[in-house]
Amino acid sequence: MKFFALISSVAFLFASCSKQESATTEAPVETQAPVDASAAKPYPLKVCLVSGEELGTMGEPVVIVHEGQQIQFCCSHCVPEFKEDPAKFLAKLEELDKP
Repeated sequence: MKFFALISSVAFLFASCSKQESATTEAPVETQAPVDASAAKPYPLKVCLVSGEELGTMGEPVVIVHEGQQIQFCCSHCVPEFKEDPAKFLAKLEELDKP
């Protein structure tokens, strides 16, 4: 009986250690503050500025406001690429929005 209790305790100890280890190795989740897009100039396109994918095909579009302009992306993976060179994408937005 004591042997069974000892084995159970050791198994529980290893199980709890592995859970703590996996919790510390996970990458932190990037969160964004809610965006008040109503105060910004509306996004005029129906496609992602970075990938060209139609908005809504990969879930709910990701919306940010950059210098008073609302920008929409097909997914969160496009946001860092936009932030690397926003001037390039804002020029693309102006070009695509011409009547």
